[in-house]
Amino acid sequence: MCQKGRGDAALLLSAAAAGRYTRYMPDNDALIDFVSAVSGETFLKVEESLGDGFVRLRIAEAERRQAKHDIRSVEDIIVELLRNSRDAHAQRIFIASAREGELRTITIIDDGVGVPGHLHEAIFEPRVTSKLETMVMDRWGVHGRGMALFSVRSNVSVARIASSDLHKGTALTVVADTTEIGERADQSTWPAVERDESGRLAVVRGPHNILRRVVEFACEHPELDVYLGSPTEVLSTLYDGARRHLDTADLMFCEDLTRMAVWHRPAACTDAAELVEIAGEIGLPVSERTAHRIIGGELSTLEAVLTEVAAEDEKPSSAEPDIYRDRRSLRIHHSDLAAFKKELEQAFDLLAERYYLSLRGEPRISIGADEIRVRFSVDKEE
Repeated sequence: MCQKGRGDAALLLSAAAAGRYTRYMPDNDALIDFVSAVSGETFLKVEESLGDGFVRLRIAEAERRQAKHDIRSVEDIIVELLRNSRDAHAQRIFIASAREGELRTITIIDDGVGVPGHLHEAIFEPRVTSKLETMVMDRWGVHGRGMALFSVRSNVSVARIASSDLHKGTALTVVADTTEIGERADQSTWPAVERDESGRLAVVRGPHNILRRVVEFACEHPELDVYLGSPTEVLSTLYDGARRHLDTADLMFCEDLTRMAVWHRPAACTDAAELVEIAGEIGLPVSERTAHRIIGGELSTLEAVLTEVAAEDEKPSSAEPDIYRDRRSLRIHHSDLAAFKKELEQAFDLLAERYYLSLRGEPRISIGADEIRVRFSVDKEE
């Protein structure tokens, strides 16, 4: 009898509770309090668990993690991709950038945790993130809303994972139409850096181009090795670096290169044809001639950008500038310089085809008081 009484009482309490929360169902605050008390706050943040630590945030949680600004330029895309690699716990980040006509192609390769194959498309969907409890606030705003890669894809012609898997790093490629999303006209001038009171490097001036964004990021994160160059320069650096990093046995007896980390794969290639194939798979297409030269050690490799700018910073300063000469310097509008640079690149194509040359980066234009100098950095394909 006592047992039955206690059971009836429990049923009555349960019915009363259900009735109380049913009556308050339109009251979102009461419902949220109830769900939070029963399931914890994590339940309220997540709409869907995608596996391997990735989730889709609820709209309210994504909105709570507002960013300072949206993507408005190619330079903004670079920042978002760098932050994405950083938050994936990468220690090495390689950025290959090249422009052909109006299209800017960027491939970023890192040694971070990677993205499992079944999520290669999902990570470009809104509110998908692996940072449920670790959203990051930095100089560029909040990162971890699951909106960065969605915003990137929404603003470019192509955004895709070229190659990635868990614990193997990531190669991600973006193709941006610069008539749709702009970039700075001057993409060849490196920023000037100086050391602050603590001895850390900081950018003090220079055009707000891709170079500056990468150097600013590297200055913010001196613990990371960040490399920037053309696809050929990045591929040469990956090949050389992994060859020095890995044991010979790791390279000789690997029959399935997809089992290796993305940034190690070029070094395991046995001939130029295989290097061309693997390079294409990780977003760094090159010719077979260039692949032969990389394997032969004929092409230079990149230094980390902080190493490069630190070397420039440590050079002895030149004489004081002649302010009168500076006042008389030519002034050319950036749109005219961009058009001039484009014409130079097209003119160079004739020499490139006849003499097996490839342009390393963009033509560098310097303007003096009474002269305009143009410099082409080239690689010879043999």
